[in-house]
Amino acid sequence: MRFISNLFQFYINSSIHVALAVLAFVGITLFEYDISVSNSFPWYIFLAAITGYNFVKYAPVAGLHHRSLAQSLRVIQIFSFIAFLGLSYVSWLQPIPVLVGTFVFGLLTLFYAIPLLHRKSLRTISGLKIFIVALVWAGSTVILPAIAAEMLEGANLWVSFFQRFLLVVVLTLPFEIRDLPYDKRALGTLPQNLGITNVKWFGTFLLLGMFLLEFLKDSITISHLYFLIAISVLTAIALWKSNTQRATYYASFWVEGIPILGWLLYYGLLQITS
Repeated sequence: MRFISNLFQFYINSSIHVALAVLAFVGITLFEYDISVSNSFPWYIFLAAITGYNFVKYAPVAGLHHRSLAQSLRVIQIFSFIAFLGLSYVSWLQPIPVLVGTFVFGLLTLFYAIPLLHRKSLRTISGLKIFIVALVWAGSTVILPAIAAEMLEGANLWVSFFQRFLLVVVLTLPFEIRDLPYDKRALGTLPQNLGITNVKWFGTFLLLGMFLLEFLKDSITISHLYFLIAISVLTAIALWKSNTQRATYYASFWVEGIPILGWLLYYGLLQITS
């Protein structure tokens, strides 16, 4: 039992779970536009997510936010290095435009963790953190797959990008609510500025906006419409159940797992409607 508990903690703390969530969002983009990418591209996204997230979480300049990880940090560092080696290999298999796009989002990730101006990183600039995260996620899971599939055209794609941006903002809110007692006031997070209840209403309206944006697209599929309804409901429930006393893994496992569940639901819907 102890072994299973340690394995689960490693699964969460090493960012495997969040990397699977990123990969699930990529899969959702591929489903929506019925496009395909090379076999190496999913590995590229998965390993890049692990490398990027572990850099942000464990870089010395960022500090250890979760002190309970100190004993297992060495194992995670070794795992991250192996992931980085794998990423270096699959990077050679990606087309130049994908690498250029990754470089842009990678810079945002880098400056999110490392102080840039006046000894401040992007994560410490008041009110900016959540939107940087959403921008990187939306770009990595909508724009990069489109570049890989050579489909970077059309207004529909940019509507999807903005929808993904809004969804990730809402998915990040339970983390902001969880960290409310520990965040410095200077961070200016949404729960600090608006209060928990207002943040939940704010997130709900963002989900509604995300759904309504679907009707700006040239064509709408039933499967994608049902998917949007399902993931909006799941995200809204997770948001409204969030509070500062939730269990340790409520946000980092259950909320973070919503994209994975969304991918599974979308896959099932495609089987039913095809």
